[in-house]
Amino acid sequence: MNVSITCRGQGPDLVLVHGWAMHSGIFAPLSERLARHFRLHLVDLPGHGHNHDYVPGSLDPGAVAEAIARATPPAIWIGWSLGGLVALRGALDHARQVRGLVEIAASPRFVRDVNWPHAVPATIFREFGAGLVAAFRPAIERFLALETLGSANAQEELRELKARVFERGDPSEQALLDGLDILDRADYRAELATFSTPSLWIAGRRDRLVPAAAMQWAAEQTGRGKYLEISAGHAPFLSHANEVAEAISEFANVAVAA
Repeated sequence: MNVSITCRGQGPDLVLVHGWAMHSGIFAPLSERLARHFRLHLVDLPGHGHNHDYVPGSLDPGAVAEAIARATPPAIWIGWSLGGLVALRGALDHARQVRGLVEIAASPRFVRDVNWPHAVPATIFREFGAGLVAAFRPAIERFLALETLGSANAQEELRELKARVFERGDPSEQALLDGLDILDRADYRAELATFSTPSLWIAGRRDRLVPAAAMQWAAEQTGRGKYLEISAGHAPFLSHANEVAEAISEFANVAVAA
């Protein structure tokens, strides 16, 4: 599998993995700050952004994480939303390659079940899948609205997401359907008990897609996890770019030195 990776900046290595329907350009406010001190490896997931060719099933987090690990030096991996599943899978499967993990608005389990109240109902992603088939762009825009729901800067964040989502062309419809299926089915909770990679879990207090409680729980399960809660929605790196960049920089400097 090939992954599309753009590099910028100089310094210790950071890998950034975006969320569903987006591409690495969404990290622009964060990248501008981090590139002053780090070398960034900005990933476009299969079927997203500059990575136009898509083979069904190639968005599998394990396969993507393996491809990224082969294409990048040892680094701290940063994942947002769906990208958080890829980054977490990378840390679980490639401990020598992933020197530290930063999860932004990402959870080891995105949907609710009888033992997991910290998530959205299981119907959410299935309904968006049906909407994609019926009306592609409106379904994506409804998902973007869900991502900003609850944020104090919802309208501004929604404008930013809408402006970015199609700027590198339409994402693959099949990739989006596969991504929704991954969000619906992935469950890495049990594996956190043996997880020892240094990690930072950055939650948005107002996030309606990934509740802060899910990320706090995940941080507590890991041997070396830290938890940070920001008064933001699902995209805290847009509304609180300075705060997120400072937290990542502080974490990365400690993790690299360890």
